[in-house]
Amino acid sequence: MGCGNFNKVVNMKNFYITTAIDYANGSPHLGHAYEKIISDVIARTQRLQGVPVTFLTGLDEHGQKVQQSAEAQGIEPQKFCDQVADSFKQMCRDLQISNTDYIRTTEKRHKDVVNSILQNLYDRGEIYKKDYRGFYSIRAEQFLQEKDKVDGFWPDAYGEVVEILEPNYFFKLSNYQEWLIKYIEDYPEFIFPRFRTAQVLEFLKEPINDLCLSRPKERLQWGIPLPFDSEFVTYVWFDALINYISAVGYGSESFEEHWPADLHVIGKDILQPPHAVYWPIMLKAIGVSMPKRLLVHGFWTLQGEKMSKSKGNVLNPLDIAKEFGSDAFRYFVVREMNLGQDSNFSRELFLSRYKGELANDLGNLLSRILHMVNQYCNGIIPCPELVAQPEEDLHNLWQTTVRSVLNHYKKFEFHVGLENVFIFIKSINRYAEVRQPWMLAKSKEPNARSELNTALFYMTEGLRLSNCLFAAVMPETTEKIQNILGLDVFSTWDKELDWDQRIVGKTVSKKTILFPRPS
Repeated sequence: MGCGNFNKVVNMKNFYITTAIDYANGSPHLGHAYEKIISDVIARTQRLQGVPVTFLTGLDEHGQKVQQSAEAQGIEPQKFCDQVADSFKQMCRDLQISNTDYIRTTEKRHKDVVNSILQNLYDRGEIYKKDYRGFYSIRAEQFLQEKDKVDGFWPDAYGEVVEILEPNYFFKLSNYQEWLIKYIEDYPEFIFPRFRTAQVLEFLKEPINDLCLSRPKERLQWGIPLPFDSEFVTYVWFDALINYISAVGYGSESFEEHWPADLHVIGKDILQPPHAVYWPIMLKAIGVSMPKRLLVHGFWTLQGEKMSKSKGNVLNPLDIAKEFGSDAFRYFVVREMNLGQDSNFSRELFLSRYKGELANDLGNLLSRILHMVNQYCNGIIPCPELVAQPEEDLHNLWQTTVRSVLNHYKKFEFHVGLENVFIFIKSINRYAEVRQPWMLAKSKEPNARSELNTALFYMTEGLRLSNCLFAAVMPETTEKIQNILGLDVFSTWDKELDWDQRIVGKTVSKKTILFPRPS
């Protein structure tokens, strides 16, 4: 079996991956961009294995902060959300995000499902009304308890906290606490990375309160009205989480083509309680199976500090993507972050990866190959003729590399997988130093020409194979290199990862600079 058939899957159900939907109260930043990119890399990796993919992202448009922001601009909330949606959609296009759907919580298809679920829960006695007195975070749009204080004070993350007394509707979250604990313990793979599971179970050691799922209209107009009481709107988190099933036809025959979701990709700040407590219990209460896994990524820091609007250190990812190209930006964030851990971003770190790995290792290898194939072989990739130990070593290293890289990709260890690809690329450059094709071209020895042809073939085939493993991370670069080598663009890895002689006789392009040196 060739390496191109590694992990090839025949799947009746689409691979369904979602991101957290972005909140319509700001501009795209690095955190938004990273979550889209890593989800896109996973989606593309599945497609490369021949698996059909449904890839959802979108915008969370309701809530008090959105209403206040719209009022501050003197426009209607819907118009405000339309503008924000345009900016996030543009970010996706600029970063080559291959989502198949974009859900907005103001769409009819979403609101209809929210209303259906609310009415179902209310009719079954899962929702009740009572007066509530407590503390409320305007910034987080959630009710707080004394246990949320740190050293007797509300953390800065909650912003202004006020005490309120008002009637509201509550979902019987607490009835499902023991079930949720058992489910998480029985399915330790539910949350990735695993250390996050322990954090959720620690959170669930304390009794959880029922979820306040409404806000009175006298305080908040911008939301989905409760179907059983039009004087209230739906709490933004209860509304937003339903996007994962409203987008794929909950309540219709097509729902089972997509659900359960294979991956919900989220940031660590919204793991608990929203995605690890509210969402599983909501699904359990309406009789829907659990998503297969929550994939929880860390934060990006800037010079070691968490990025935040209040600190004024939020990075616009499109600035760097525009300056260096979206592929270079995509490569950096995937290569730099160990998924699940926090990671630091700086221009210096970016330039180090850009110059060292992309421009020097990959870019220079391509330039050397194009120069020598054009100069010594009239631009036509030659056939290997004399295979010796250096060639066998390079071929064997590829066999080891491709298995290792695909295994790391499968485990979401993309940073390690990419590192291994570049170890192989460096080995191609070392092979060139051993064979010295520029010297063979000048040699009068009988076998010099055969050795030259072999060396140029092995360097080029090594580059072709390496390039295939970049396809999910740097799609434009992969397509460009395929074209440069006279090859068709591929959509799956089927046989593409096999070492063979398909490049023999192909005509390469003239010299091309993949990653220009920054000025």
